[in-house]
Parts: sequence; C-alpha cells; structure tokens
Amino acid sequence: MHCGTFPNTGALMKIVFFGLTITSSWGNGHATTYRSLCKALARRGHHIHFVEKDVEWYRNNRDLANPAYCDVILYESWLECAPSLLNLCKDADVVVVGSYYPDAIAATKALLDASESPLLFYDIDTPITLARLRQTGCAEYLTAALIPEYSAYLSFTGGPTLRELEQNFGSPKAVPFFCSVDEDIYRETSTDPVYQCDLSYLGTYASDRQSKLMAMLDKTAADLPKQQFVVAGPQYPEDISWHANVRRIHHVPPSEHPSFYSSSRFTLNLTRSDMVTAGYSPSVRLFEASACGVPIISDSWAGLGELLTPGEEILLPGDSAETASILRDMPEREYRAIGRRARDRVLSEHTSTHRALEFESIVSACR
Repeated sequence: MHCGTFPNTGALMKIVFFGLTITSSWGNGHATTYRSLCKALARRGHHIHFVEKDVEWYRNNRDLANPAYCDVILYESWLECAPSLLNLCKDADVVVVGSYYPDAIAATKALLDASESPLLFYDIDTPITLARLRQTGCAEYLTAALIPEYSAYLSFTGGPTLRELEQNFGSPKAVPFFCSVDEDIYRETSTDPVYQCDLSYLGTYASDRQSKLMAMLDKTAADLPKQQFVVAGPQYPEDISWHANVRRIHHVPPSEHPSFYSSSRFTLNLTRSDMVTAGYSPSVRLFEASACGVPIISDSWAGLGELLTPGEEILLPGDSAETASILRDMPEREYRAIGRRARDRVLSEHTSTHRALEFESIVSACR
C-alpha cells in the first residue's frame, strides 16, 4: 500500500531504505525500529521504499508482510536484482543502508557509482560494528574504507563513539540517531493473564547477556519463590535451567508488546557487553517499556542517566538481593510514580515523530 494514505504535512521526499528486515520482528530489534521510523516519516508526507533480502528465517516468520506506510521490495539475489534496485534509487532524495543488511557492501559500492542522492549509513549495532572494524577493518555489512563515502553515519550509540567515527574512521558526519517508540502503539493497557508477572524480560537470547539475566531474574526468582517471573523471546537454548516460578514465552509479537509490559509490575532491561563498553546505547525495549508506564529495572552503563534519571525514572540495583528488595518492599505508589515519570520523559524526547524530524534535519544538512 502506498504511504500517501497519510496526510502530507511536510516537504515530500522519496526515501529508500536497504535494511535487514521490516517484515519480521522474529529474533531481531531492527524491524520495530524501522517500522516506527518509516511510519513517522510517511505520516509527514514522505514516500518510503524498503528493500529487504528475502531470507528463509524472516520469510517463515513474517508478522507484517505489507506495511501500510511503505512499499516493501523483497528480492533473493543481488546480482539479479541490482539493476532494478539501483533504478529505484535514481530519483530518490536520500538512500539509507542499514547495518546487518546482507548485501550492504555491494549495494553501497553500486550506489556510489549510480546515484547522486545523499547516501547514509544507519547503524543499529554501532558498538558491535566498531569492535569488528577495530579488529579486522570490516564487518560483513561495512568496511572502514566505505565510511568516508557516506554523507552521514547515523549511530544508535552517542557519546565518544561519534568522535571515533569521525576522527579515526573518517566519517564526514557522525550523529546520534537512537531508536524510538511508536507513540500510537506503546501505551498502558489492561493486564493480560498470559503475561502477568512481578518481573518480566523481553529479548532474544544473547550469550553475553545471559549471565546477567540469570543473576538479575532467575536468582531473584529463587529468592522470591512466591512471585512470578517471565522470560520472553526466541533462540534460548533448551538446556537452560530456570527456577519453577520463571515462565518461558518463545515469542511476543510487537502488537502484544504493550500488553506484555502493562502486565508486569516491573520489567528488566539488559544490555549487550559491546553496548555497555561503548555506553550511550539505549535499546528500543527501554523506550517501549517506558512508554507503557512500567517501572524498569536495568543494568547500568555510561550515558543511561542522560536518558532516564536513576532512582526517579529507572532503577539500577547492583545485584539480585537489591532486585529482590525492590520487588518485595517498594510501595506500589512509589514504583508506579517511577513508571509514569519515565513514560513522560520518553514521550517528550524519544518518539518516532522526534526521530522523523531529526532525520529530515540530517538529510537537509547533507544536501
């Protein structure tokens, strides 16, 4: 469906994204990020095209095959489809290549030769990307040599990382471009018994997060055997031993995320090790949970306090004993106030509309 179904409230641009996926939210955080941004850009009158490689995992787990706010182009072979995809970009006002897009390097080289539009790199995985660039000079979707060729580097990570991208890797313009929350979808809802618990965690399995998840949630579950806990997300090994009061849910579709969060007294935010090292790397779950008004218990990293104020808008316990104390002893009026303050903060600074405006400003500067 064409994105022109939304009212035209801004200067029209044709925008082409080459990204990992927008059609499937299974096992990745990219889809909800692209959905939120593309929807907000379309609402402002822009015409959005999203190019996605048709790979088996996402093909078999599609939960949004035809977004109403953009045209999705699926293809199987870059070599076969490159001419038509490059033709799509000829009259684009801006082209964006995203991290983990499977043909990112080939597409970037071809676009540099074939298109005069500003070409942006959108890194949803900046600390992971930089770790690989420092080690070998390349990731599977980016080489160090290509960074100076992008008009701007849109980074999920802010802070010192931006200086490194400009000074060490030659980016002409590295800017923070955090994830966002779709304010139309993420809000407090009624409690769903399927998801109801005292502490929840929503996230795909990651080996470098698992020890923290076991310490902050499973160990807390052992200390509070009468309380209920939920771990939701795919790809967790079957041999993980959870305590009896920890319930596993293999997938929660994005449409049910608000209900999931609203059914938790508290929810847990955990950050991958590369993101902790880099700092200034909020996850989309942090903003989505906040928008639903659920109080968040989180690990700590540099820059988090610039997004949500510790103790007032987010809770940062040092271990499972402190986590258990929060769940057991904190008065309801106090933790609900923390959730409300976080919600107000996020909705005033980190919605998809905020990101769409930032995107327009970045493109304007690149021109």
